[in-house]
Amino acid sequence: MRAAVFERPGEMQVKDIPLQPCGPGDLILAVHACGICGGDIRNFSTGLRYGITSQVMGHEFTGTVVETGAEVTGYSVGDRLALAPDVSCGTCWYCRQGLVNLCENHRMVGTNWPGGFAEFVHLGAQILANGFVHHLPEGVGLTEGCLSEPASSVIAAQKRVGIGEGSSVLILGDGPIGCLHIEVARANGASQVFISGRSRLAAAKQFGPDLMLDYEKDDVVAAVRARTEGRGVDFAICANASVQSQQIALEAVRKRGKVVLFGGVPKNNPMTSLDSNMIHYNEIEIIGTFSYQKRHHLAALEAIRKGTIHPDAYFTKTVGLEDIVEGFVAAKNREALKVLVKP
Repeated sequence: MRAAVFERPGEMQVKDIPLQPCGPGDLILAVHACGICGGDIRNFSTGLRYGITSQVMGHEFTGTVVETGAEVTGYSVGDRLALAPDVSCGTCWYCRQGLVNLCENHRMVGTNWPGGFAEFVHLGAQILANGFVHHLPEGVGLTEGCLSEPASSVIAAQKRVGIGEGSSVLILGDGPIGCLHIEVARANGASQVFISGRSRLAAAKQFGPDLMLDYEKDDVVAAVRARTEGRGVDFAICANASVQSQQIALEAVRKRGKVVLFGGVPKNNPMTSLDSNMIHYNEIEIIGTFSYQKRHHLAALEAIRKGTIHPDAYFTKTVGLEDIVEGFVAAKNREALKVLVKP
């Protein structure tokens, strides 16, 4: 089969590779499409976790089952599936508490197993048992389903921190994740949703934020406080890979507000500096959020079915597998809101 193989940082080759045979507890998925996410872009530049090389990346994909093993139940040839990449062990302390996103032995399709930048994906028994492999709801297309994975993490984050009816929210980052936070916050009942960004604010406008701010030109904190009677927002979400935005978020929330560290930052520059007195005297909570659980992926698929999340607005560029590097360049240079790869 044809696949885009990550050989080492900065190098990806599209070539023919063997497809692992379908074992008794496995299935084979013909990939319809796979999105390029911010993590893919970082990993392409700096390397995969654990120093893994010669691997097929890609974890935001959907496809159709073309083969199942004799012991597989719940999946049949012809089923349309959406996959989220996290695979837990099921036995560690966190898994036993239901916190599979924090599994001590956390692994991922697209890192530890070959992912969706290929014509086919082999999904083994462990992935089927302890991963997130769900049927697409009736009415949700294969292309639309590719947005379910990133939407899952946004839904999980907002659920965890408590965004709900009447909340005021500042989102720092105008990429696809920032836009998803707008849509999910609205669906959760937020009354004020502000976004701060730079090069993709024009694309973010279609999602209906109450205020758009250019962080290079605008005083984000002053503008937010002016719209919240001087208090600041209830929640500020750092939906980008910038540690600099974290202090802005801290200054923009009200007393007892919550700063949500949603976006991962570069591995070679992870340290941040925050005003600890402001955190202390204003009783501000700094909350990290990572990944999701099964219910969040199912909720994302349902949100797409109901129309509270609109995938067609995100996929603004599609490339074939042979042109995947072009797609990575477009995503890195912010030439598209979200890039889709179709084998």
